[in-house]
Amino acid sequence: MSGANLTDPSTENDFTPVTVALRSGRRVKLRTIASDDGEALQAAFDRLSMESRYMRFMTPMRALPPYMLERAVHPVAGRDLALVALADAPGEETDGRIVAGARYLADAALQGCEFGIAVADDWCGLGLASLLMQELIRSARARGLKSMEGFILTGNTPMRKLARRLGFQVAASDEGPGVVRMCLDLGSAQAGEMQGGQDAA
Repeated sequence: MSGANLTDPSTENDFTPVTVALRSGRRVKLRTIASDDGEALQAAFDRLSMESRYMRFMTPMRALPPYMLERAVHPVAGRDLALVALADAPGEETDGRIVAGARYLADAALQGCEFGIAVADDWCGLGLASLLMQELIRSARARGLKSMEGFILTGNTPMRKLARRLGFQVAASDEGPGVVRMCLDLGSAQAGEMQGGQDAA
């Protein structure tokens, strides 16, 4: 997997589309979400297993509510960042499909943000989640945000391990014993740098 910095800090709020090779040799194109991605995003949700939907949304979901879909394709400019990864497989049925999505939503004071991420079941374990998380972190730091947090189900072991390896720390949560709140100090020099061996997310 490429370790290149895909987010250019000099442009802060911009993200240049780029094609990246994952460790398996499969390739994805990363870009910001577009307002006309609604149908493709709905299709990506439909392909998620029920377990993956539960891990992402923390509630059983058989369909993506229209209001949630509308909000997903219209991030707040200059405050939020929403990325999608599309399969880059010319000549194959999967070419151009959204296979992962990641975003952060900044607070009104532009001090902190909350992340969310989902990866298609058959694209897990290739390093795609870590790639997307590192891009979110780079962008948030470039925008001057001070912290990033995420709420992760205790049963979502791969995501909890990935967050720890990116420098996130466990913090107090009001969401109950089944949810862990992970926080990252974006001012830390090591924020977003992978610790340990090869990631599995």
